Amino acid sequence: MDEIHRLTTALGAGEWASAPPSLLPGVLRELGLGYWYTALDTPIGPVHLAWGRRGVAGLRPAGDPAGFEEWFRARTGRPVRRAAGLPARLASRLQAAMSGVGERVPVDLAHSGGFERAVLLKTREIPRGEVRPYSWVAREIGRPGAVRAVGNALARNPLPLLIPCHRVVRNDGRLGAYSCGGVEAKRALLELEGARPEDLEELAGRGVRFWGSRSTGIFCFPSCHRARRISPHHRVELGSEREAAAAGFRPCRVCRPAVDG
Repeated sequence: MDEIHRLTTALGAGEWASAPPSLLPGVLRELGLGYWYTALDTPIGPVHLAWGRRGVAGLRPAGDPAGFEEWFRARTGRPVRRAAGLPARLASRLQAAMSGVGERVPVDLAHSGGFERAVLLKTREIPRGEVRPYSWVAREIGRPGAVRAVGNALARNPLPLLIPCHRVVRNDGRLGAYSCGGVEAKRALLELEGARPEDLEELAGRGVRFWGSRSTGIFCFPSCHRARRISPHHRVELGSEREAAAAGFRPCRVCRPAVDG
């Protein structure tokens, strides 16, 4: 309604009243106002993707368009209108982001609460091809006791793929659930990114949570790009932060598997 009020003020109430009803969506879109959505092919299948002037505001596996519109209104309190396709610049940035190159796509988290926004933004920092446990996200945002709440926030992630909750795993290292297609979709995305999900699950099954390096005295999450450079001869498998500290290892400052000092 705010957009309509601005338009009627700018155009004059009389002129706007005489305009055909079909004019409003086109005018709003040209002015970059309102929210729009279209279908988009992704590595895990077709999705519906919504955007507005701040960035991408919603993403869900494609199904009934009316269902997506209802979900979006329930989340944001705003209607979303169907468009024939994405704006060219947004389409280019999305393609680059999903292939792992180019700058990040702008996202609209205006309708997320403070805690949820903190969880989502921290999750967005996890590098492509790496994973972190829920407890890491909780600790990084200053809420180490809120592990379950972190999981709940990620289960409601309005922008899977763009905010990569598939890179967050259970605290024991197992892959865990994924709200955008289940564990198989999660495994497929991690495989595509080079995270070696089968290796991660094998390590988790043996109780290995970290890798230490005898040559540097540093321990990392096994998916950390630094950990992958540790030669088998210098690699030490570790089951906990306590075990790592007792063996004289200090945490990596890149993947931050524990609080240093």
